[in-house]
Amino acid sequence: MDLGIVFLTIVLVLFLAKISSVVFEKFGIPGLVGEILIGIAIANLVIGDWSFMKVLDLEDTTSINSQFFFVLAEMGVIFLLFSVGLEMRVCDLMKVGRTAFLVASLGVIFPFIFGFVLMLAYDGNMYHALFLGAAMVATSVGITAKVIKDLKVMNTKESRIIIGAAVIDDIIGMIVLAVVVGMAQSGSLDIISIGEIVLKAVIFVVAILFLCSKVVPRFDRWWRSRFIPRPCDINYTMLTVAIIVCFGSAYVADLIGLAPIIGAFLAGMLFADRAKEWGMYKGIESITTFLLPFFFVYVGMNVELGAISQDVLLLFAVVLILAIIGKHVGGALGAKIGDRSLDTNSLNIIGIGMIPRGEVGIIVAAMGLKIVVDGVQAVSQEMYVVVVLMSVVTTLIAPPLLSKLFRKKYPEEQDNGCETGRCEI
Repeated sequence: MDLGIVFLTIVLVLFLAKISSVVFEKFGIPGLVGEILIGIAIANLVIGDWSFMKVLDLEDTTSINSQFFFVLAEMGVIFLLFSVGLEMRVCDLMKVGRTAFLVASLGVIFPFIFGFVLMLAYDGNMYHALFLGAAMVATSVGITAKVIKDLKVMNTKESRIIIGAAVIDDIIGMIVLAVVVGMAQSGSLDIISIGEIVLKAVIFVVAILFLCSKVVPRFDRWWRSRFIPRPCDINYTMLTVAIIVCFGSAYVADLIGLAPIIGAFLAGMLFADRAKEWGMYKGIESITTFLLPFFFVYVGMNVELGAISQDVLLLFAVVLILAIIGKHVGGALGAKIGDRSLDTNSLNIIGIGMIPRGEVGIIVAAMGLKIVVDGVQAVSQEMYVVVVLMSVVTTLIAPPLLSKLFRKKYPEEQDNGCETGRCEI
């Protein structure tokens, strides 16, 4: 491994990402938008034979530096979801459980139907239609979570509904993806495989909830009998334990066919009631601040501007509109059915919060590229570009809209330097 290239990549990406983040925040736009645009620039800026991708040895996805960059990106979003879990107590999430489930369910049904029907009408390929529907289903919880954390509105009802729905959404999305992949690979619907995935997901979530309610409190009492931490002092022993649990849970989630970020989020919930006493916020926040820019830059790097044609742009425009409408209508409708007390502003917040696809849609499309059915790719190159663009653009437009809506509804939160239950860093 050329350590010089690795260090250069880290320095350059962090420097550019931070500069762009600061500039965008000056204009009231979430900094992550600038970080994504930096990723697009890195991937597409070519001057003669010179390019960022070549200098940083990122052109070859099999290179050591490219794989290392991908690992940093994945760790960034894992720590983000873990930190979100730290602020999402089980009791708070259960209060919005029914509403979050309805938001997630309708937020899956509407986009899937829209994507499926559109692609079927466009080229008549059943598998293209299935994969586009699947790519439009899942919400990138990492994008929305970052906006919510930055605005310090994690403890609002809308935020709990969005985060809860996004996690449920990801689980449903993984099930939908497994069904679509299974149909594409076998040419038929495998009910047994679907049942296995659903059963594994339920067992995993129930196990985490059991640990939250039974194991962690007992461990907390044992720990308090030997060490009484002061609030906001970092307990490095417990921080290390938490990080181990985070990665372990992410691994188990990946092992059973779920997204690793779901495991990280649930692991964070394990420690939510004790995070303040154990002083975890500062430690996790520091790690997240370092790693997260790599994730957003990586999302932007998946966009190849040279592959965009007029036909692709037209298809993309239709897909984008349907992707936004599907999630917004499905999310808002689910929220309205689940909680009649929510006003129009709250419904719009929830609907917009479910829009970003981020890396999830890109992953779905990438999987389709690898699957060949009757000599034809399950996802065409044209459709892949469309999905990537849709994923990135929904990721770009949702944060500023969400930020504006939250600031309008909770203006007092923006002047508060400390979130409920946590200390300012």
